[in-house]
Amino acid sequence: MSPKYKVVGIGNAIVDVLSHSDDSFLDIMGIEKGIMQLIEKERAEVLYAAMDDRQQAPGGSVANTLAGLGHLGLKTAFMGRVRDDALGRYYVDALAKDGTDYVNVPVPEGELPTSRSMIFVSPDGERSMNTYLGISAEVGPGDVPPEVAEGAEILFLEGYLFDKDKGKEAFLAATRLCKAAGGEAGIALSDPFCVDRHRADFRSLVANEMDYVIGNVHEWCSLYETDDLENALAHAAVDCDLVVCTRSGDDVVLIRGGERIEVPVHRVTPVDATGAGDQFAAGFLFGLSTGRDLETCGRMGVICAGEVIGHMGPRPETDTLDLFRQAGLVRELG
Repeated sequence: MSPKYKVVGIGNAIVDVLSHSDDSFLDIMGIEKGIMQLIEKERAEVLYAAMDDRQQAPGGSVANTLAGLGHLGLKTAFMGRVRDDALGRYYVDALAKDGTDYVNVPVPEGELPTSRSMIFVSPDGERSMNTYLGISAEVGPGDVPPEVAEGAEILFLEGYLFDKDKGKEAFLAATRLCKAAGGEAGIALSDPFCVDRHRADFRSLVANEMDYVIGNVHEWCSLYETDDLENALAHAAVDCDLVVCTRSGDDVVLIRGGERIEVPVHRVTPVDATGAGDQFAAGFLFGLSTGRDLETCGRMGVICAGEVIGHMGPRPETDTLDLFRQAGLVRELG
């Protein structure tokens, strides 16, 4: 059976609400700059009311990556949970407009509302995320349609969902269905604190189930309990076939078998860093799914990350396939 989808993702279905702010506003509101904080429903309502120039977009890390892949012309699908409420219906419609199939039925009469994240963007481009997880964190194996997982050429998992046992079960179910049908599965580690909380399970997943893993310096070092990135990457290369490490403005490291590639990035002052890692993953997975070599996969990731930090919002606004062409990475459009 030929794959129905190039890339299928499992992740948090979160509506992003973005607003500009300065550091004094963050201090007044008790928002810690540059990190993601989980908040309760009441706090979410307070922060939403305090936002002046709101921009709304469908978000969630893996969903952002899938939107980037859809922008590049690949057929993608998303597995996750939204409630059948106004934000949930908005989310499903917005995914479709970005070229991604939402394959689950919105949950009627759900106890929790659709998830949302208030993102305050500072003048230096740093993003301070305040996320109410709502119903999206309840993803479980029942949210994995077998025909979708089996129809995936590449499966992409969001590490944030590893915080709950039902999320772990969903990952294993989808991964085994995908790989049994001839696909590849991988994960973005997502958050060093999540890795800290579930290190043994993450280590087992990386070593025994994953074909590729994407993480940043802090996530890889957390996974292998070391302050030495090279030591962490050496362990990772033993555990996993394909290892990718992003380094916040420094060269991206990609390791597969005995091959190690370092892809340079061009340092710029970001307008909004939201989605940089998500769009790096989109470019990287585009290269992987279309049979590019390791260096080209990395370069495509860097180009997509560079595009998204040049404007507000976590999804591309420029024709990224044309950017690939300009860089000599594809010969023709389409």
